[in-house]
Amino acid sequence: MPMQAFQGLERRFRRIGGRIRSKDEFRFIHSWVGNPLSIGAVAPSSKMLARAMASHVDPHADGPVIELGPGTGPMTQAMVAHGVDPARLVLVEFDPVFCDLLRKRFPAANVVQGDAYSLRKTLDGVLTEPATAVMSGLPLMTKPLRTRVRLLHDAFRLMRPGAPFVQFTYAVVPPVPSTRGGISADRCEKVWMNVPPARVWVYRKGVAAKRHS
Repeated sequence: MPMQAFQGLERRFRRIGGRIRSKDEFRFIHSWVGNPLSIGAVAPSSKMLARAMASHVDPHADGPVIELGPGTGPMTQAMVAHGVDPARLVLVEFDPVFCDLLRKRFPAANVVQGDAYSLRKTLDGVLTEPATAVMSGLPLMTKPLRTRVRLLHDAFRLMRPGAPFVQFTYAVVPPVPSTRGGISADRCEKVWMNVPPARVWVYRKGVAAKRHS
């Protein structure tokens, strides 16, 4: 995207009261303008949302933790702060600029540049044991339902039985209906301190769902 056009977008954000507060927000907006359906957001997830999602990952479990669409790494950092060993992290990111940034910020993590919606192909030969969790920052609602369902099933094939697939959404409905293919969907916390506010959902294969307020 030409810098002049990006500066014009930034001025529009400022006029409506928005502020670009960090280099990460600058990177996110720039990437979003270039490919909005791939990025799915105009700013990184808030610390509150990142912490809420990380809380569903067991920091003491063995095995890899896969993160889909980590972007600039706010949820990655939240997992590390939660106690997850960075060496357990497998970060699947499509944007090469974000990949370079993630490698600098989390040198112990395994950063894989590739398409998360072709997860089994992207991670072919990467995992040496089943994953204990999948964290997703992907914009699932921009994809057809069949694509979302396929992604979940591909993820569950790479995970231990009962392991969580943690996803957030800005929508009022779950990204994937819980009745699809034996997948349960736990409606968890609503994070108001995020732009826009987001809901956390936890999916599991073959485990009954629990409802949270």
